[in-house]
Amino acid sequence: MEIRELSQAEAVQSVHQVKFRIRGGIAPVVEWDMDGSYALFFEHYVLMYRDPAVAVSGSIPKGAMKRVIGNMPIVLAKAQGSGRLALGRSAPGEIVGVPVAPGQMIEVREHQFLAATDTLAYGFNRVRGISNLLFGGNGFFVDTFQSSRDPGVVWIHAHGNLIEVDLGRGEQLDVEPSRWCYKDPTVKMTTVPINVSAGLFASSSFMLNRFTGPGRLGLQSMAVYLETEPH
Repeated sequence: MEIRELSQAEAVQSVHQVKFRIRGGIAPVVEWDMDGSYALFFEHYVLMYRDPAVAVSGSIPKGAMKRVIGNMPIVLAKAQGSGRLALGRSAPGEIVGVPVAPGQMIEVREHQFLAATDTLAYGFNRVRGISNLLFGGNGFFVDTFQSSRDPGVVWIHAHGNLIEVDLGRGEQLDVEPSRWCYKDPTVKMTTVPINVSAGLFASSSFMLNRFTGPGRLGLQSMAVYLETEPH
């Protein structure tokens, strides 16, 4: 099991000529100098600024009614053209670009992805079960990004510092539920109850997510419960 901090400086800085830069340190933004050779899609409310030559359009992903029920944003914006585009969330942390190779998929916890190249197919799943106890009875969403033929990249906002774990086959790690932000689909997630007893009349129970490899698992140092709110 390899555990390492994945800083903004160490993260991928270009994928097939898609270059970008990170601006700011406390609440960073990611900026592209778009040249018209690619397009990006993102949740519309993370837009910070653009050059007027960068056209922004909108679309509604398949199955969007499920997101309406969960009070999740249903409009995906698409940017294309030539000029500067900057996106960011109003929160401290780090922004990293995570590469997605042909035939590969990455799963990202809700409200954590900033943008993705349009070479990737977007989808989402709703996680239910025991997670209802952890997220107010509604469960939570996981965004998925899959490459079929061409590689792509997903830009992710991690709260605090980002630590990437490379789990070997069968290796397991228990994580506080709010502290993971992305994973490979080969990494399986279950929930395990923990009971801490300090005597006959003092005990406490809580839940942890258990991740089983193989694959990448992205962790964030800040414990942040992300409520699904309409936008």
